[in-house]
Amino acid sequence: MARKSTLKADAEQIKDQAFSELQALIEESDKLLKDSSTLVGEEAETLRAQVGLKLKQALDAVGGVREKAKPAVDATEDYIGGHPWQTVAISAGFGLVVGLLLGRRS
Repeated sequence: MARKSTLKADAEQIKDQAFSELQALIEESDKLLKDSSTLVGEEAETLRAQVGLKLKQALDAVGGVREKAKPAVDATEDYIGGHPWQTVAISAGFGLVVGLLLGRRS
């Protein structure tokens, strides 16, 4: 049980980190785009280089998040592989609940 809560906490931390990094990227890109409206020539090249650097940093961050999430994905795959019938039952129950909720809407 403790392992599940640890994995859940790790997953939440990874998700929060990914969202904060993406938010920072969006804010930086927005700032750079606003600044680019008055630039021409060498200034525009500098801006393009900055945008390229920020995008590379974002790709590196996504790769880092993917690596950090790998243990959680592996644990999920191990659980599903070790408990196939429980996984089927949970999936069927979830499908039933979703079906009932969607059936009520119409």
